[in-house]
Amino acid sequence: MDQKNKKHIRTLSIFFDTDISLHEVPLFRGGTLNILGEEANLLFHNHEATGKYRYSYPLIQYKRLHGKAAIVSVDEGVDIIGHLLSKYEGTIKIGERIVPIHISKIVPAKILVQTWKEPINYHISNWLPLNAKNYLLFQNLNDEQEKLDFLSKILQANILSMLKGFGIMLSDELTVKINWLSEPRVIRYKGIGLTSFNANFSCNLSIPNNLGIGKSASMGFGVVYQKRPEKTEETEEVEL
Repeated sequence: MDQKNKKHIRTLSIFFDTDISLHEVPLFRGGTLNILGEEANLLFHNHEATGKYRYSYPLIQYKRLHGKAAIVSVDEGVDIIGHLLSKYEGTIKIGERIVPIHISKIVPAKILVQTWKEPINYHISNWLPLNAKNYLLFQNLNDEQEKLDFLSKILQANILSMLKGFGIMLSDELTVKINWLSEPRVIRYKGIGLTSFNANFSCNLSIPNNLGIGKSASMGFGVVYQKRPEKTEETEEVEL
């Protein structure tokens, strides 16, 4: 694939009226795959027929947005999401419960992803920046600014990984600075305790709203949106 410095990215965000908790997002994904059955495209689950995992940026992402179930599709994912919409019949099985599901809103968008002269302010929620190795490095940092700088570098790497999935190779420097960080919170995911953060950060890159960044981006973690200039209060914590 030819590498480009910028690209128009298409997204289609589908908001449902079904209440869902963060830990139910994988179950929501499972219920969606059950509806599709054998017709599920690779992009819906990222597992190839051989059993190998598709190690690339997820183009269909399952989320909890505003307390409700949602799916955000990106580029090629937008082209196939209509097949799923035709399969919904009013209910979905989320774990052991069968609940009604109806579309409340569909939001198409197209954004030019590129670097800009001035930084843009964002919020990221339920971000999982720490693996076993960098968790120990983070824990050994005593200075708060050192911690912010450490996590800013990880966030920068996460964003660059997302851009690689879009086929974008920046020629300009990507600047990322975390300006506010929540207290760490442990989230159980696949039986493992993971440290999550909410954060406000500035970045000289345009990023489409509601995309996931970092670990488990397809499962509702690391959701990013642009902060409005007039909004000064911190966003509400997501309840599990």
